[in-house]
Amino acid sequence: MYIIEDTNQKIGQHIIKNEGFAKLGVPVIRNKLPFGDYAPLPKVAVDTKKNIQEIAGNICGIKKEHIRFKNECIKARDAGCKLYFLIENEEGFTSIDEVHTWVNPRSISSPGCVQGPRLEKAMKTMQERYGCTFLFCRPEEAAGIILKLLSGGD
Repeated sequence: MYIIEDTNQKIGQHIIKNEGFAKLGVPVIRNKLPFGDYAPLPKVAVDTKKNIQEIAGNICGIKKEHIRFKNECIKARDAGCKLYFLIENEEGFTSIDEVHTWVNPRSISSPGCVQGPRLEKAMKTMQERYGCTFLFCRPEEAAGIILKLLSGGD
């Protein structure tokens, strides 16, 4: 279990509580809370991507970006949070199993850039290793899907 401590809690003024959390093995993350001083991390989170090219850059782009993305997945998994990546797209992709057909629009100027087959394989590997889930929708469907996921629906 992780907990969030509001950034309004003054550092050094809650030493006994912080030592107690550490003794109990509960990591504390400092972040702004809309109310209260302490809260659990969410059990579900949704990260939206504006298109397939954005997720391709996150997973198969520069090494620094891939490491940041992978670490985000690991942190969510380790905190017991189900992390969904909702990829909005106009191309009509509805499933990770269709990604192999994606043609990267950058391939005209960058012939060696990632293409659909490699991206699909990388996404499936990330799902297996880190427990995240990749979902696809049209932009106008995103709000409804986010609400359904956050309320516990699949």
